[in-house]
Amino acid sequence: MTSTREGTEAEHSGPSGYAAARLRLLTEGARSGPPRRSALSGLTDDWLAGLFGAGARDGAAGPQSRKDADGAREGAPRGVSLVAVGGYGRGELSPRSDLDLLLLHDGGDPAAVAALADRLWYPVWDLGLSLDHSVRTPAEARRTAGEDLKVQLGLLDARHLAGDLGLTAGLRSAVLADWRNQAPKRLPELQELCAERAERQGELQYLLEPDLKEARGGLRDATALRAVAASWLADAPREGLDDARRRLLDVRDALHLATGRATDRLALQEQDQVAAELGLLDADTLLRQVYEAARVIAYASDVTWREVGRVLRSRAVRPRLRAMLGGGKPVAERSPLAEGVVEQDGEVVLARAARPERDPVLPLRAAAAAAQAGLPLSLHAVRRLAGAVRPLPTPWPAEAREQLVTLLGSGRPTIEVWEALEAEGLITRLLPDWERVRCRPQRNAVHIWTVDRHLIETAVRASEFTRRVSRPDLLLVAALLHDIGKGWPGDHSVAGEIIARDVAARIGFDRSDVAVLAALVRHHLLLVETATRRDLEDPATVRAVAEAVGSQSTLELLHALTEADALATGPAAWSSWRGSLVADLVKRVSGVLSGDFLDEPEAAPTAEQERLAIEAVATGGPVLALRAQTEPPAQDQPAADPEPLGVELLIAVPDQPGVLPAVAGVLAMHRLTVRTAELRALELPDGVEGAVLLLDWRVAAEYGSLPQAVRLRADLVRALDGSLDIAGRLAERDAAYPRRRGVVAPPPRVTVASAASRHATVIEVRAQDAPGLLFRIGRALEDAGVRVRSAHASTLGANAVDAFYVTGPEGAPLPGEDAAAVARKLEEALRG
Repeated sequence: MTSTREGTEAEHSGPSGYAAARLRLLTEGARSGPPRRSALSGLTDDWLAGLFGAGARDGAAGPQSRKDADGAREGAPRGVSLVAVGGYGRGELSPRSDLDLLLLHDGGDPAAVAALADRLWYPVWDLGLSLDHSVRTPAEARRTAGEDLKVQLGLLDARHLAGDLGLTAGLRSAVLADWRNQAPKRLPELQELCAERAERQGELQYLLEPDLKEARGGLRDATALRAVAASWLADAPREGLDDARRRLLDVRDALHLATGRATDRLALQEQDQVAAELGLLDADTLLRQVYEAARVIAYASDVTWREVGRVLRSRAVRPRLRAMLGGGKPVAERSPLAEGVVEQDGEVVLARAARPERDPVLPLRAAAAAAQAGLPLSLHAVRRLAGAVRPLPTPWPAEAREQLVTLLGSGRPTIEVWEALEAEGLITRLLPDWERVRCRPQRNAVHIWTVDRHLIETAVRASEFTRRVSRPDLLLVAALLHDIGKGWPGDHSVAGEIIARDVAARIGFDRSDVAVLAALVRHHLLLVETATRRDLEDPATVRAVAEAVGSQSTLELLHALTEADALATGPAAWSSWRGSLVADLVKRVSGVLSGDFLDEPEAAPTAEQERLAIEAVATGGPVLALRAQTEPPAQDQPAADPEPLGVELLIAVPDQPGVLPAVAGVLAMHRLTVRTAELRALELPDGVEGAVLLLDWRVAAEYGSLPQAVRLRADLVRALDGSLDIAGRLAERDAAYPRRRGVVAPPPRVTVASAASRHATVIEVRAQDAPGLLFRIGRALEDAGVRVRSAHASTLGANAVDAFYVTGPEGAPLPGEDAAAVARKLEEALRG
């Protein structure tokens, strides 16, 4: 309780004294935030305790007691107490907050208690204060709490104001014991209540007119986290949580003072005044602070509810496991996902052997593995990464770039994983330019997200279109960067082009890819603005777009980016009408850009390739070589050790059916990921008879070390002679592998590239990369009776982009209908 002059005056002068002291406190410029809330609570405590004592002295309740042990006033009655609950119980009174009060009694004299209640409630109403009140015995309070979760949550913050302290203390102890005993039942109810409220009110961190209390990430969720902690079942990550809650309370205080109303909705017309009340630059600065606080609370909620679910599942399973194991403690199963990354208890954690301080790619590798598996990153893993990992070199290693693309291409799971990295500051360490768009509001009715969330949403949408483009990696990175310029003054497309060039070079793209990414960011609004605002019948309009775009491949990427951007903006930004206009423009521009004639590239064999080919002819079997492949530092970079790109696998094998599925199947059996793959017939030197296929592949171990070349060759010999059942071995492994939700990837797309080659039919495959994918493709092509003349496969993030040059048995390109039939059969095989 306060001992201020205002408190004394409020106590002895009645309602008018309290009102005057309250007004002085709220108009004082010197006190704000927690000190003012605490002072207002203390002032109100004194006044209500005075009302309680006066009512008792007037004979409204039973026999009087001497002074309470806690210093309560003389004359406080036994068997009756006044209790603050809810926000008032926590001592968090905002200027227009409700007073949540419970008059607790032992049931001895109901008439006297009713009279005392009247002497308490009416003065509160007379001052125009909102009051939420109840009169109950401890048994009634516990029974009501058991029936109404909101009542129970309020009682968890019960605080004694006046009267019988023992009565209040007994109720507090009983309510906490009930809550802890009933936690396995009540916490799922509380989680459902929070989810329903979030569905109704939306996410505080994205709303232009948010409800500070009810929206997800608001004050209600912060209260729910306190309740979870009180259950002793789980606890929220504490770092930053108290500051986030305090910030939202400060904004609510300023909102109450600015409007003079008990409102929690931060309306647009009041944001400038609230910002001024808090001493902030403008309304955007206010919203950024609100969004940052909400993001902390929302992330803490996600982590906490996940932990609650894990604990409850563990409690449900443990008795059965103990019975099966004879009372022994069960050991949590750990399933490998990537190098240094495993799954445990439905979360992605670091392997015991992981060393973040030596592995700067580990955060991206763990994030990509989590998103691909559709699993959350554990809080402990993210914090360990944030505390120990070294910065990535500039430019990034190839693996880091690939893992970023994989993360961005994982669909909806990307969002949760990205938020986990951002909560611990890892995103801005990886991409410093992200800081300017983080939590930045967009004051546009069309946009439903902040700038940073819109960029991630665009990447999620773009992941659905990766089958439409030949460079899904460039599409996904362009989606991430297209609005990065909104953190800078001027035209965000112009500023974004400059930033995109810098970011793309830093993460390791070569000069031509950097130029494409910069063009995509610069022109990401070009197609939709031209299609909806210009005359498409005017040739000058189409030529201008063609000149800006420059190439068919860039046009293909820009078309997909345009649609992804619009879909990620909000429901009002895209329609079938807009889509048809953009598609018409793209068709016209493509006509201007067409004319390039592609054909199968020819490459002279190296001395090593010739040596392997001659040995393959001499032995009549496969010959292979494994060697590390490295990339030199980029130009203008200081000399350094070459960057490891994986292992180059060279295989020469006498030309025969089934080579592609045999090699791909053996690699899949040994858990080798194929990054790039080339297959072609090799011209042999004069005097050497026979036909040889050369396979030049870049591979990497999913986790662990690479297999020995001798073992690979032995399995390849068996695969080619039919004694190794690759399909059966892969099926057995898949059956034994733990089932995970994983990402919902776009379906595979198989097309025939007409006029791409004079010598063969080119079949293009775009699919989600997966173990054994090349084996399935090769087997399907063999089953279709076509001969693979050459193959060019690449893995971009989690996307496989492959081209197969095939002919009929006589060595000629396939007729159109036959080519289409092969493509259909291959697509069906990959979908199955």
